Amino acid sequence: MGKNLVFWSLLLFPVLFSLAQEGQKEGSADSVRQDLKKQKVRVEGKVEKKRINPLAPSKAAFYSAILPGLGQAYNKRYWKVPIVIGAIGAGIYGYKYNDDLYDRFRTAFKRRKAGFTDDEFYDINGSGIVPGSPDLSDSALQDAQERYQRDRDLALFITLGLYALNIVDANVDAHLKQFNVDDDLGLDIKPYLEYTPIYGDPNYGVTLTIKF
Repeated sequence: MGKNLVFWSLLLFPVLFSLAQEGQKEGSADSVRQDLKKQKVRVEGKVEKKRINPLAPSKAAFYSAILPGLGQAYNKRYWKVPIVIGAIGAGIYGYKYNDDLYDRFRTAFKRRKAGFTDDEFYDINGSGIVPGSPDLSDSALQDAQERYQRDRDLALFITLGLYALNIVDANVDAHLKQFNVDDDLGLDIKPYLEYTPIYGDPNYGVTLTIKF
């Protein structure tokens, strides 16, 4: 069995080797023809290279830092502008709303602790001011101001996160708009067969070709 395998291998090897050589020659010829064709197209002016502005991502990020949404407009992503403005505007509104309530309950709590009974939460039912019997107790005022303080801080954190995300989005989008997808870029992986006359053994392998 082993002798027959060696015999058929020696018999078929010259045929395989000649076919591999012909394939390499044809591949080389095709590659030369393709290169000449590309050069001819470039000479005739049929291929236009898109100019890349390396400062575009920095400009987009800078514009978004100055005014949220301006970087998206610079990248011509106009549909993102109302989303950015709406998201950051909602965050600012949430912060302002909770901050106003925090100030109101904080002021009332401080006056209550100072011994006054004229805060807006002492007689919210309109039943008349009865000293020592407020409609909202001191503990209720304290709980309310702490809750609105937490909500205010959370709204501030979310707004800052959206602002930073707006800058990152403009920067990344500007990078992706200039991503190189030129036809001259190529990756070719193929097996090859090489015969070494000195040792008389074929060498098998894989070639990796990157074209720029």
